[in-house]
Amino acid sequence: EAEEVLVQVRRSKGDGMVLKADLSKEKEANAVVDQLVAKVGRLDVLVNNAGALVDRSKIENCPLELWQKSLDVNVTSAFLVTKRAIPHLRATRSGRIVNMISLSTQTGGANGAGAYAAAKGALQVFTRTLARELAPEIRTNTVCPGVIETRHHEVASTPERMAQYRKETPLGRNGTAEEVAMAVLYLASDAGSFTNGALIDINGGRFLR
Repeated sequence: EAEEVLVQVRRSKGDGMVLKADLSKEKEANAVVDQLVAKVGRLDVLVNNAGALVDRSKIENCPLELWQKSLDVNVTSAFLVTKRAIPHLRATRSGRIVNMISLSTQTGGANGAGAYAAAKGALQVFTRTLARELAPEIRTNTVCPGVIETRHHEVASTPERMAQYRKETPLGRNGTAEEVAMAVLYLASDAGSFTNGALIDINGGRFLR
């Protein structure tokens, strides 16, 4: 499917690369950044979008393996890629980093998603750390999607639950990947040139109840 996306990009007169890696492993994370910079020659924008709800478990029953995997997939991956990317982003003097978190940081992670929520919460704080440490050469911000109609919810939520989410959201529907992408585009572009350390909610008005 990644190759299919690349075909679509090229049909739109763009270009790209498809790279496969376990970003929670330092060697593989470094290789992704190095291969991209070797081809393009520079790095302007980093979007840390790798992440997953590994599994569900209430904290009192949560295996250490699940806790650690949740942190590795959602936080360590962003740390490793960002660390490798910083010198290249700084070289442009207008680098931008966008981290992707989750509405679970506000809800605490419903239905056993506590490890995932904690990991995404750590990523939110990581954003603020980077916003302080890397400015003014690099701006760092966070996007926090609510319930978005993607494959994540095909696995994590039943159709009945998705319908309930629509009812509970003031705008009366769930979001789309394109709407999240537009927020990322704002932060990655000059339109967001004075935005640093911010969090943008894309959730249709759905807040902690």
